Amino acid sequence: MKKMYLLLLAGLLGLVCCTGGGDRDSRNTPGQVTKLPDPDDQIDQALMIALSQAKNFHHKAKVYMTDANLPDAIAAVREILAIEFPAGAPEAEDVRLDAYAMLAKLLLASGKPEDAMKAVDDGIAEKTRDSFFLANLYTVKGEIHEAQAADLDPQAEQARALRRAAIGAYDHSIQINEALQKQLAQDVQGAPE
Repeated sequence: MKKMYLLLLAGLLGLVCCTGGGDRDSRNTPGQVTKLPDPDDQIDQALMIALSQAKNFHHKAKVYMTDANLPDAIAAVREILAIEFPAGAPEAEDVRLDAYAMLAKLLLASGKPEDAMKAVDDGIAEKTRDSFFLANLYTVKGEIHEAQAADLDPQAEQARALRRAAIGAYDHSIQINEALQKQLAQDVQGAPE
């Protein structure tokens, strides 16, 4: 998941470098010396700055995790959630949902399952559309339920309820991903060649 996130960011940064503002199509219209750049072709600089900030805080969190410094890793992830993205940027939601998932895992690893669940619920409350990142948040929710159940007597009703909740969260994640896969398949079939 993190590799996918980093690849997405690297791809966006590469796109910025490659599209720097000129003519996307090297073929000019007859009689036209230069094609003026279309403002819609430009990647918003504020978005790129916000994505770069998120990437750097993500890297800091990973370094802290490597050093088993969970408090500083948590603080770095909270910095991601504090970044102001341009209004309406779908990338902002993806980055935030990913950060909520990472925060929840860190909180769970810190022995704070209630705080971890709150991070997941806060992320889910912010969603505006289905995405891989939302599906992942439901997966993390299932992991938290599983961890909570593991701390109880396996035969206790509360442990059973938590395991059922974990399955429900995993099923929700699966449903989101299946719907996304179906939509992608339809988009590919309908795409002109």
